[in-house]
Amino acid sequence: MSGIGKLEFGIPLRQTARPSMKENQQIEWKESWRDEYLRWICGFANAEGGVLDIGRNDRGVIVGVPNAAKLLEEIPNKVRDILGIMVDVNLREEAGKEWVQIRVEPYPSPISYKGEYHYRSGSTKQELRGAALERFLMKKRGRHWDGVPLPGFTSAQCTPAAVRHFKEQGIKSGRLDASVKKESVEHLLEKLQLSEAPYLKRSAALLFGRDPEKHFTGAYIKVGFFVTDDNLIYQDVIGGNLFEQVEKTLELIYFKYLKASIRYEGLQRIESYPFPRAALREALLNAVVHKDYSSGIPIQISVYSDRLVLWNPGQLPPDWTLARLLGKHPSTPYNPLLANAFFLSGYIESWGRGIEKIAQECEAHGIRSPDYDSGMSGLMLTFHASAVYLALINPKPAEPGVDGTAEKSGGKMSGKMSGKMSGKIVSLLESEPGITIPELALRLKRTDRTVERLIRRLKSKKVVARVGPAKGGHWKVLLLVD
Repeated sequence: MSGIGKLEFGIPLRQTARPSMKENQQIEWKESWRDEYLRWICGFANAEGGVLDIGRNDRGVIVGVPNAAKLLEEIPNKVRDILGIMVDVNLREEAGKEWVQIRVEPYPSPISYKGEYHYRSGSTKQELRGAALERFLMKKRGRHWDGVPLPGFTSAQCTPAAVRHFKEQGIKSGRLDASVKKESVEHLLEKLQLSEAPYLKRSAALLFGRDPEKHFTGAYIKVGFFVTDDNLIYQDVIGGNLFEQVEKTLELIYFKYLKASIRYEGLQRIESYPFPRAALREALLNAVVHKDYSSGIPIQISVYSDRLVLWNPGQLPPDWTLARLLGKHPSTPYNPLLANAFFLSGYIESWGRGIEKIAQECEAHGIRSPDYDSGMSGLMLTFHASAVYLALINPKPAEPGVDGTAEKSGGKMSGKMSGKMSGKIVSLLESEPGITIPELALRLKRTDRTVERLIRRLKSKKVVARVGPAKGGHWKVLLLVD
């Protein structure tokens, strides 16, 4: 064969014979034909198409096949009878050796091999099963997970408060007309394309349902505070509809999980948190909208003293890389109906600017953009606190003997040190009523026993008191001390 010829899947024909090439998304080499290679053809058809060369070894060197002419007749018939598709099978010759090239076009409908669904990913073939198969079939049929009808869920199960909240936020954002206030739940769901007679769709249950987890395992958010990766101090689970989950999670993180540094400008007390609320809100919204709810795994937020990690069991769009995600990109929501509802309510934009907004907010806050990792069966974001913040909340302890405030060798504190510790405890109890003794000990770099002794002294002097049950109660400062 001479000349370059036409392009096949972007690859010149002459180049396909070069041993320097490698197998990739659209190229596969086999030395001889076996009927099991119909699975590879199935995988190409279900993905982006490709070329299967029969008569090349695994280095791409042409070794030829002795029965090339016979394969030209057998392969098209087997592909048609078993897979139900047509492929282009051609005889090639180079250096006196004949080989067969099978060109497979991508098919818009799902193709199966004897009930199995195969997919070409990178340079490998995978059999699709479970949730991956469901996603594949829905995509081929033009559906998304959130658009599938949900039998058993009716408009009567929609929470009036959630519907009212959506309307109010949409009107406030200017994306809904004020007349929407008078619309019935059924009419609203129809306008949002959340119904498919006689059923409502999965997205309706997530957005407005009383208990989405009743229908979808893992449809909640889990937050935990860690000292180290294997040392969890406390955690919370946030359920309810998706609007509630976003609002409650943000409130909980900033009220309970993050420690603010404090400074004064004149008489004004200024509190500064390690991460900008707008950036964390955007990251959380992205996770809720793009989550793969078929995974059965909740969104997980791990808070440390110096960082916050948000992991979402979602997936990047096909053929997307982290580089493309972090650059200019179109809005491609994994759950379009959820994204549309959050857009109309004013929670998100529709132009794929979430990553850019997070970066801008972090820069304005004086911290670097979060790290992104898509190799954890989902997408992970890690926000890092600044060195300035860490220095403010973790001041270097005084050296022994400098001002008489360090602990003595016997383990007891001097009167001056005890007074300082008591003042710090009162300040922490005032700003964080829900804080626990282990958390206090961690913040103050003292033992639990020392903190307990100081709190007993404060309680005896009627400076602080414990209000409510042992579990779930809170601290109340009765008297401010110097």
